[in-house]
Amino acid sequence: MNDEKKKHKLEITTVWSFPDRGNWATHNAKYRGNWAPHVPRNVILRYTNENDWVLDQFVGSGTTLIEAKLLNRNAIGVDINNSAIELARKNLNFKTKNSCIVKLYTGDARNLNFIGDETVDLICTHPPYANIIKYSDNIEGDLSRLDIEDFLNEMKSIAKESFRVIKKNKYCAILMGDTRRKGFIVPLGFMVMNIFIESGFRLKEIIIKEQHNCRLNKYWESKSLKYNFFLIAHEYLFIFKK
Repeated sequence: MNDEKKKHKLEITTVWSFPDRGNWATHNAKYRGNWAPHVPRNVILRYTNENDWVLDQFVGSGTTLIEAKLLNRNAIGVDINNSAIELARKNLNFKTKNSCIVKLYTGDARNLNFIGDETVDLICTHPPYANIIKYSDNIEGDLSRLDIEDFLNEMKSIAKESFRVIKKNKYCAILMGDTRRKGFIVPLGFMVMNIFIESGFRLKEIIIKEQHNCRLNKYWESKSLKYNFFLIAHEYLFIFKK
């Protein structure tokens, strides 16, 4: 087995860890909060076939769509932040022998009216975790500007739209982490999970993804010892089926 195959070996358990953020194609870790490309690669290979349609409605710098293009899947990327769309467009500007279609839209994940009912084979997306990282200062509808309660209310519309556009018996993968407020855990991941279940999805898998290279680790290490709490070092990858 050569190094390339080792790099892209599919995961077979529900615990994933990728210390290497991945630098093949146009991938890089410069866009704050983006996920390691190993995540969408595993999801796309497991749950789709070539020429299927993959949607990421929080496209960011385009990690999911880069993987879709490399794997010959058609892809739709949506983001409410036009700067993200332009960055994704730049990152997707590479040549392959594949004949897939890639579409980018500046739009709102709560209203995907340019996507037809039951036309998508896979949603593979990494939304903001409420306002932990703010991606804009004043874009109306940017979920990264919302505190937890408002964020969760808006996720109901996102779950509803996700359910509408996904084909029957197809999959929706969402990466979501938790946060901490006043010394106590806020289980944001499981709150979002329940919203998607309530929208009609069935829960297929819960995958624990280890976090690496988090910023301010030294600062938070000292705080965790002083105030007696554990640092959050995992996220949840929820796989839903319609």
